[in-house]
Amino acid sequence: MVKKMLKIIGMILGLIFIILATTAISFCYRNTHWWEKDMKSIEKLGVQEKQITLPNGNTINYGELDGDGPALLLIHGQMVAWEEYASVIPDLSKNWHIYAVDLYGHGESSHEEELYYLDVNGDDLIWFIDNVIGEDTVVSGHSNGALLAAYIAAYGSDLVKGVVLEDPPVFSTQGENWETSFAYLDTYQPLHEYISSEQTECWPAYYLRHCYWGQLFMKDAMPGLANYAQKYREKHPNEEVKIMFLPSSITTVFHYVEQYDMLYGEHFYDLTWNNGITHEEMLSDIDIPCVYLHAKENVAETGVYLCAASREQADRAVSYIGENCRLIETENSDHNIHGSHEDIYLDAVNSFLEERYDDYAE
Repeated sequence: MVKKMLKIIGMILGLIFIILATTAISFCYRNTHWWEKDMKSIEKLGVQEKQITLPNGNTINYGELDGDGPALLLIHGQMVAWEEYASVIPDLSKNWHIYAVDLYGHGESSHEEELYYLDVNGDDLIWFIDNVIGEDTVVSGHSNGALLAAYIAAYGSDLVKGVVLEDPPVFSTQGENWETSFAYLDTYQPLHEYISSEQTECWPAYYLRHCYWGQLFMKDAMPGLANYAQKYREKHPNEEVKIMFLPSSITTVFHYVEQYDMLYGEHFYDLTWNNGITHEEMLSDIDIPCVYLHAKENVAETGVYLCAASREQADRAVSYIGENCRLIETENSDHNIHGSHEDIYLDAVNSFLEERYDDYAE
C-alpha cells in the first residue's frame, strides 16, 4: 500500500514537473520569438514591403496590405519599425487598405540626420499620401508617430479625412517638465550618455544598466541583466540581444535597434525635433475628426509621470483640437495601446469607416 502511494505521489510530482517545465519553456520561447507568429500571419495575408524614393531623394520604406476598404496610414513610435503593427494588421485589413511606414532613422527608410525633424518627416509623409496612396486616408500614429500624425492632420491635403493619436507625448517633448519625464529619464538621457561615451558595451546592456524603470522596480537585478545582455552580444555579435526571461514588452526595442539611428533620439534629448513648431499651434490647426487615445496617468513615488502625458496634458491637447476630437482613456498606463488594448484601438480606427461616420460626427 505504501509503495503504491509513493508511486502515485511520484507520478503526480513528475506530472507537475512536466507542466512547470513546459510552461517555462513556452514562456522563454515566446519572449525570444514573439514577432514570428504575427509576421507569419501578415505574410500569409499578402503584405508586401516596398520602397519609394521621393523627388527630393529621400526613401520611405513601407509595408502594404491591400485590404477591403479605404486607406489607412500607420506611423510607428520610437525605436521600432512598421512591422511593430503586425499584431493588429490582420484585423485592420478586414476593413482597410493598409500602408505602414518606417520613419526616417528607422527600419529601411532614409538614415540622414537632417531628416529627423517633425516638419521634414511630416511633409514627406504628406507627399506619400498625395502621391503613393492617392486617395482619402485616415492616419493613425503611436507615440512620437502620433505627433507626426497630428502634423499631417493639421497641414496635409484634403485627402486626410481623420486621425487617431495614440498616446502622443504632447507638451513634454517640447520642454514641459521634460527632464523629469519618464521618456527623458528612461530613454533619451541614457541614449545621449551612451552616444557620448566610449561605448564599451552594447546598447541593450547599457540601457538595462541605466534605464529608469529598472532603477525603480528591479534595481538589484539590473546589473546582472546588463551583464547577461553583454555576454549574449559577445557570443552572438551579429544577432539581436535575446533575454529569454524578460517579456517582449521590455525587449521589443532590442529587436529593431540595429536599424535605428541613435541621432534621431538626440533630437528629442535636446528638444530640436519639433523644429520650432509648437504643439499648441499644431493641435489648434487640426480641423478634421480626431480620436485621442490616452494611457491612464500613472505617477511614481518619486513624482515622475510613468506615462507619455498626464491627464491634464491630454485634456489640454484635446481642448486645442476642439469639438472635432474625442478623448478615450484606457484603464492602465500601458503606452502601447494597440498592443495591450487591441479592441479599444481597433474601435477607434474603425470609427472612421464610412458607415459609422455619421454616428461619430454626432
